[in-house]
Amino acid sequence: MRHTISIFVDNESGVLSRIAGLFSARGFNIESLNVAPTEDPETSRITLVTTGDDFIIQQIIKRFNNMVNVIRVTDLSDANRVEREMALIKIKTTEKNRAEILRIVDIFRAKVVDTSIKSYTIEITGDIEKVGGFIELLKPFGIKEIARTGTVAMTRENKIKAK
Repeated sequence: MRHTISIFVDNESGVLSRIAGLFSARGFNIESLNVAPTEDPETSRITLVTTGDDFIIQQIIKRFNNMVNVIRVTDLSDANRVEREMALIKIKTTEKNRAEILRIVDIFRAKVVDTSIKSYTIEITGDIEKVGGFIELLKPFGIKEIARTGTVAMTRENKIKAK
């Protein structure tokens, strides 16, 4: 099962390597990893995506909770959440395919952020399925390069019902 784990940590050197080390010691792959300071510059949020057995993931989360510099750990996998990823994709272009590529960009609400005679660099933001689907549609044109941020996620707030 795919797990999205949110880890709040002290914003100090070495914390990320201890988190990643716990995964490598268990033989788990980290599919995506995103780290940035929160609204409090002394705290960082790590969003980590991995796959694995629920029991093993729970054991890892317990280990995280016992680590120095870890403030809070949440497995967002079953939570009502918002997940997004951003990707930059450099794609080969010709006079013949530029208009078709721009139509695909428009359909996916992406945007061209750089152009040259032989390529477009396109930015897209969305959930993993949207970004993956967009990349699949662009493959026949010839992808030159891809840079992806990895997943960032947070739980949704409860919606207030109108009276």
